[in-house]
Amino acid sequence: MRVPIRFAVLRRRMAAGCAALLLVALASGTGARAAPSPSPSPWPSGAGDPGRLDPRITEIMRKPEYAHAQWGLLQTEGANGRVLHSLFPGQFFIPGSAAKLFAVSGTWQTLGADHRFVTPVYAVGARNGATLTGDLDLVAQGDLTLGGRTAADGTVAYTDLDHTYANDFPGATLTPENPLAGIDQLARQVRDSGITRVDGDVIVDNRLFAPDPVLDPTPTPLIINDNLIDLLTTPGVRAGDNARLDWRPKVAPYEVTSAVQTVAAGQPTNITVTATDDGTRIRLSGTIAADAAPLLRTSPITDPAAFGRTALIEALTRAGVTVSAVATGANPVAGLPRDYDGHARVAEYTSPPYDQYAKLILKVSHNLGTNLSICLMAVTTGSHQCADGFPVLAGFLDRAGVDRGQIQLMDGRGGNPADRATPQALVQMLAYWQHTPDARRFREALPVLGVNGLLAANCRNCPARGRVFAKTGAAVGGDSLNDRLAVGAITIAGYLDKGRGRFDTFYAGVTGASTPTADPAGVLAIANDVALIGAYLQESP
Repeated sequence: MRVPIRFAVLRRRMAAGCAALLLVALASGTGARAAPSPSPSPWPSGAGDPGRLDPRITEIMRKPEYAHAQWGLLQTEGANGRVLHSLFPGQFFIPGSAAKLFAVSGTWQTLGADHRFVTPVYAVGARNGATLTGDLDLVAQGDLTLGGRTAADGTVAYTDLDHTYANDFPGATLTPENPLAGIDQLARQVRDSGITRVDGDVIVDNRLFAPDPVLDPTPTPLIINDNLIDLLTTPGVRAGDNARLDWRPKVAPYEVTSAVQTVAAGQPTNITVTATDDGTRIRLSGTIAADAAPLLRTSPITDPAAFGRTALIEALTRAGVTVSAVATGANPVAGLPRDYDGHARVAEYTSPPYDQYAKLILKVSHNLGTNLSICLMAVTTGSHQCADGFPVLAGFLDRAGVDRGQIQLMDGRGGNPADRATPQALVQMLAYWQHTPDARRFREALPVLGVNGLLAANCRNCPARGRVFAKTGAAVGGDSLNDRLAVGAITIAGYLDKGRGRFDTFYAGVTGASTPTADPAGVLAIANDVALIGAYLQESP
């Protein structure tokens, strides 16, 4: 059966995707307007003390479109925690992807900034010269990229709008690195160990943790290319030409076909992706305008372990190692040993340090990577159940001085309907880092306004450019009753570079807003307002 891969489904996908969209509207540089003299403003009883807010901020908050919405705001001095501005700091707000600050912080401090994932391959069987009679077992270690994003300098590559958002928004791009680089390296090491023939099988040992469907997207112990097939369509030279298709990673039995046609310049681009139930037969159809930029879409890898097994067998073949087993098919986990004591390690791939993965997660708002963080924390306790990562996170938050009573989490990424956090809890998390040796590393792992990550295209000509380091978040769904979009939350939380080594912590967010119509451009307008508040806080004396 062939089923469509749906793009931008409002009730589920937009909550994930809008984090990527959050601040795009700032690209025009609207934060450059000079600040009028601050003046006090009246606020509801119990709101907190907003202080003498920049009038540009109060002007935003008083717009008619926010008549039924609630704003939250908190800014504190980095050195002493003195509160400068505060609106409903202890009230729960939907955090969106700002919740990633908690999971990434907990994993960073649990594993260590310099922790590296080592993924081994064992020879399980008898060696007779260059022949292994037995199996090669790849033991998955929860490495988020397995070399697929590692640049020549050892850093983890990313683009400002990641391929994991390609089905939600146009403009997502690919990194140039080979998604199978780590698999290829393992295969070459097997050959270098002296093995040229395997009379047996290749097995992926994925027992590190059990996939937990409550975490969406669901992490797996072995991840290749974010468990996605990339599908890049480029228009032909003229209308009527077949569009050109490239896809990766090319691993059997996956096959991709395209019936996409090029249409005249200026005509709509509309590409549909369908896949069979097992995900291995993918078809693209529709149109792409002759003057359109290449369009990226993705299709899920439905069985990451089987995919990884085949990928390694194919890589071994390229490296000069023959495997007698059929390359495609299920991953034969029944053949795994109880443990690997006494078995030779014939290859291993070592990842970049964890702080590079944290940077990837925070810069692009990587949902799979943040949910994986929960599972990795569970593994440190000896558990194979991802949910056991939450007590580890709770213990860290207690030690960090974050009031976890002001946080509700059912995942790592901030996409579960139950997720909540107060401005105070988010600012406490940010303030914790200010007093650690990794303060600068953590701060610079965040998107930087007008420079990189999800804030790269925003406020390029504003005074605040390069001086706001922040994680954005969004939760947006449909309002069928009124044919508009319901904005559960748009948030931003991070650091304001106030000069002379002073970095204030801040949160700004709105909940309960709505757009005039179902056009997602309305979300951009709200996101722009939230972003401007962050810029104005930085610009204000």
